[in-house]
Order: sequence, then C-alpha cells, then structure tokens
Amino acid sequence: MSNSSAVLAFDLGASSGRALLGEITASDHDSPGILKITEIHRFANTPVQMRDRLHWNFPMLLQEVKHGIRKAFQDGYRPVSYGIDSWGVDYGLIDRNGELIGVPYHYRDLRTDGMVEETCKQVGRERLFQESGLQFMPFNTIFQLNAMLKAKSPMLDIADKFLLTPDLLNYFLTGVQACEFTMATTTQLYHVTEGKWNERLMDELGLPSSLFLEPVQPGSVIGRLQDAVAQELGVPAIEAIAVASHDTESAVVAVPANAARFAYLVCGTWSLLGTELPEPLVHPDVLEEDFSNEGGAYQSFQLLKNIMGLWILQECKRQWENEGLKYSYAELVELAEGTVPFRSLIHPDDLRFMNPADMTAEIRDYCLETGQPVPQSAGEYVQCILQSLALRYREVLERMEVLTGHSYDGLHMVGGGIQNELLCRYTANAMGRTVWAGPVEASAIGNMLVQFVANGTLCSREEGVELVKRSFPLAWYEPESSEDWEAAFLRYKSLIGQQQAQP
Repeated sequence: MSNSSAVLAFDLGASSGRALLGEITASDHDSPGILKITEIHRFANTPVQMRDRLHWNFPMLLQEVKHGIRKAFQDGYRPVSYGIDSWGVDYGLIDRNGELIGVPYHYRDLRTDGMVEETCKQVGRERLFQESGLQFMPFNTIFQLNAMLKAKSPMLDIADKFLLTPDLLNYFLTGVQACEFTMATTTQLYHVTEGKWNERLMDELGLPSSLFLEPVQPGSVIGRLQDAVAQELGVPAIEAIAVASHDTESAVVAVPANAARFAYLVCGTWSLLGTELPEPLVHPDVLEEDFSNEGGAYQSFQLLKNIMGLWILQECKRQWENEGLKYSYAELVELAEGTVPFRSLIHPDDLRFMNPADMTAEIRDYCLETGQPVPQSAGEYVQCILQSLALRYREVLERMEVLTGHSYDGLHMVGGGIQNELLCRYTANAMGRTVWAGPVEASAIGNMLVQFVANGTLCSREEGVELVKRSFPLAWYEPESSEDWEAAFLRYKSLIGQQQAQP
C-alpha cells in the first residue's frame, strides 16, 4: 500500500444521500494505515408526486452532489477523484441533443402494476430468468420500460441514450455517457451468461438496443469534471471513477470477511441477503426460490435476495409523525423491548407492504387475516416488524444454503440498519448463529476502496478488506434463547404457508 490521496464517495440512498471523504493514514513499517472517513455533506432524498406519478427530484440530487464536491474543497480536502453509488434499476433518458427527457421515475411508482405478468406472458418467465438471472421485482427496469412501451410514451420515441442513476449524474458532471456493469445487471435486460446486453429480448419488446451503452467495469475512469462544472464549483477537474455503482455491490466490497465464502446482509431501507460467487447461478431452483444474480466488482456475481427491510418501520415512523407522534428510532426500540415478544408476525415481503397509503393499517389487516392479535401500540408494531425481519433473514439464509450447497457459520451485517442493535440481536437469535455487524457506511467505504485500487493507492481488493478490518471494529452478537425463537420460526413458516395457500 502506498501513501494515500483522498477520494470522495457519494452514497445515495432511497431517503438520503451522503458525501464522505476517505483518507488512508500514512503507514510505516511499524504502523499499518487505517481508513479515516469524514462526512462532508448529507441531504434528504425526497421523491416528488406529480399528478398520479412518483418521481425522483433529479435536479436537486445533481445540485447536492455538486455541493458535496464544492464543500470538500472548501473544507480544505483535495480529493483526486469521486465515485457515485446508488439504488439500482432507475434511469433517465437522454435525447439526441444531450438533454434529459422528463423527470426520472421513482421505482415505487405504480405504473408497473401488472407488468411482471404482462412481460412474462410476452417472453416467458423461465427464459427471462435464465437470461437475466434476476429475481422478479415489479420495479425492475425491464418492467418500467415495458410500462412506457405499453403506454406509448413519446419519451421513448425521442430517446437517444438510457443512463442509470449514477451514470446519469456522472454525465451531467463530466459530459461523458457511460454505463457501469453492476448497475446494468439490475435492469433484467443484461444477459448474465453471455455477458452482454440482451438485444434479442430488447427487439422482441420493441426497445431499440441503440439506447444502451456497452458496460464498463468498476474501477474504470469515466472522465473528469467538465471545465464548466469545475469553474462553477471553483474546484479542479477531478476524475470520475465508475465504482461498483449499485450500492449493494459497493457494500459487498467492504464486507470484512475472513473466509472466501461468506454470507452477508446489506441492511437499510432494503435488506439484501446474499453471498458472492465467481459466476451466476441460474439453476431452475434459483428461479423457484426467487433469488437474483447481480454483477459485482472484480469479476464476481452476487447471489442474493431482496427483502423489504426497514422500509416497513420507516413508513410506520413517518405515519406516526404525520399524526403528531414523534419518536426517535432509539425510543421506538426501547418501546419494542417493553412489549410481549412474538405476539404478532408478518411476512415482510408480502407486496402489500411495498408502497401502501397506510403501513400500520396493512400490518393490522395482515394480522387479522392470519388470526393474530393486532398491534395496539407503537412498541408492538416495532416488535412485530423487527422479529418478522429476523425470521425472514433466517428463512432466506437457509434457502441460500440449499441453493449453493454451502453452509455459513454466521452472517455479516453491514449498512445503516446495523445501528438498530435490537435487529442485530434478533437476527442472531433467529438464526442461531453469530452476527458480525459493521461497518455502518459499507457502501461508501466500498466505493472508496474501488477508487483507491483504481488510482494505485491499494494493490487489490484483498488489501482493501484488510484495511477495513483494521479501521472499523465489529460488533459481535451471539445467539440466545433459542427455544423461543425456534418455536417462533415454525409459527412464522405456518403463517406464510397459510397466506400462500389462499386463492
């Protein structure tokens, strides 16, 4: 490892964004360097309802990224590059004059209702999985674009290029149009076994393949800030690096695992539980279990499953605030700990929890439909959500072990959700295995590591993992009270079975 230059990581989540500065301390023979991260800028990422459609506030996001770059230099730092990671699937369309067409849609917009079934009817469910390797989620890019086709959207008629969210931001900063590999694999339009865009599928759907740029690998230099942008911000024209720009894949780069084969849970608004493989696993059983194969950094693939995650709790908290009941997350956890455990359970991935108008009402209805007590207080709702998530994590991990033929001693939890220590404890209890929690800012750290490898500060990803281990202590959670959790797991599986058996 050589002496470091600073890098700037933008980690954009579904509810907020962060700009973090990464520096590796100078090392000598007696003291290996550590990674120091400094939050430069944080901002809300609030979607905008326009008539009956939900959109991202893209101009605001671009302005906040610019502000983060400017502020890094105003604070006295000298980053040599920046990288952007974000949620997957969403995109903007660029016309032949290089202008953005419309306002990018939010993945929770309801225009994709029914599009999974419609698209599978057109091209075949088994074939679509075999070629894309992806879990069928209603917001996947293919279903968003097919919804536009079915609606005869004029936006597609004038579109010249398709750019996923981080690539779209980079385009308006550097003037360079590029497509990063890990994000491309979230679209369900990338052929994972052939390693290229699925042009046959595009033709069948009526999507011009000319919209899609050849993907570049994480660590590629996209370009530099355009002169006009650098002058606007009063900063040098620093490099833009295509990191593993899907935030899940960035987080996996930063998992401080000791074994080559490990299980991880990227925990936030969404929970993504998976393992890293050298190539995609597209066996019919993977389709049946509804897992995804997403491209990762450094010639890897992630076999993972999307789980609804802390979105359910976030929506309840937002709803209570709208009703004048303001709780911190710490207060909600304390309230949950004071309630009777395992009173009510839900299936977190029931689509009713995807984007309801009233999350607490959906939880209440689920409990009524399954013959369970209805939560009566905020603490009981939180207890229900966190215990249900922990049980869902166990269910998914056990299914993954069957698919891969590999067993895991424990689970690495990373991301902002691990600040909820009760969820970490419950996860260890539900699984009956060790949970190693940390680091919190995994996506931003993985973003930084890819930049450091790209500029030669680090020699390899492996060196980056060792740096993470030195720099960020892990919290360990060992399982306890296994009998209670075992009984709860059997009841949880019975509830899901009841729901699935209903016509």
